Amino acid sequence: MTEPRAYTHITAARSADGFLLTVELNRPEALNAMNTAMGEDLLACFEELHWTKTVRCVILTGAGEKAFCVGGDLKEREGMTDEAWRAQHYIYETMAFRLLRCPVPVIAAVEGFAFGGGLELAILSDFIVAGETAVFGVPEITRGIFPGIGGTQLLPRIVGAPLAKEIIFTGRRMNAQEAKAAGLVNHLVPAGQARAKALEIATTIAENGPIAVRQAKKAIAWGAESDLETGMILAIEAYNTTVSTEDRLEGVRAFNEKRKPRFRGR
Repeated sequence: MTEPRAYTHITAARSADGFLLTVELNRPEALNAMNTAMGEDLLACFEELHWTKTVRCVILTGAGEKAFCVGGDLKEREGMTDEAWRAQHYIYETMAFRLLRCPVPVIAAVEGFAFGGGLELAILSDFIVAGETAVFGVPEITRGIFPGIGGTQLLPRIVGAPLAKEIIFTGRRMNAQEAKAAGLVNHLVPAGQARAKALEIATTIAENGPIAVRQAKKAIAWGAESDLETGMILAIEAYNTTVSTEDRLEGVRAFNEKRKPRFRGR
C-alpha cells in the first residue's frame, strides 16, 4: 500500500495499482470515536473520491481489534453549546452524504463495536463484512440524542421497519450472528479476518469493468428511491453509458479470445 495523503485521525492507503483504497478510522485509544477532526478527515477523503477516476473500490475499517467505531466522541461534546454541536454535526451530515453517494463500492470491514455513528458509517457503506465478535447498536436515544447520519432511514431499509424500530427505540445491542441473520451483515468471518475478507471481495470488484460497476451502483441507488418503471428507465440510461466505452469492447474481445479482460476505465 502507498499513502496518497496524510490525515489527522484516519489513514488512507492505496494498493500498488491504485485500484483499492483502505480508509481506516484511527483513534484506537478512543475506540475510534468520531471527533470533529475525524469527521473533517472523512469528509475530505470521500469528497476526493467523487473526483478521482483511479479508485475502483473502498474498504472502510477501524484501527485496533476492539472497535470499528463507537460513534460520536461524547467527551469532546461535553459542554458544547447548541451552536457548536450543530456546527460539528453539519460536518458529519455532509460527510455522510459524500459516503452514501460515493461513486465506487464501499465495503465496511467491522471488528468489535459498531455503535451509533459507527453503525451508521457501516450502513452508509454498500455492505458489511464482520468478524464473529462484532457487536452492533444504535444507543443514541439512551443518551437523549438522535441517530443523526442516516440510522433512522437506512436501518429500516436493510433489516425492516419493525426490527429497526426496536433496535433504535431500545438502544439494545445486536451480536454478529443476529446481525447476519437480520441481513445487516453480508459475510460473517472469524474474529480478526473482516479486513482480509473485505479485501478479497474488493479485489474481485476491482477486476470488473469500473465504468459498469459505477453505473450499476448508481442504478441500484436510483431504483431504491424510485417506482419500478422509473427505476427501469434510469437503469437503461446507465446501461447506455457503458455501450460507447472501450471497456465494453475489451470485455467482448476478451471473451472471444478466451482471456481475462484488461479494463482501463474508459
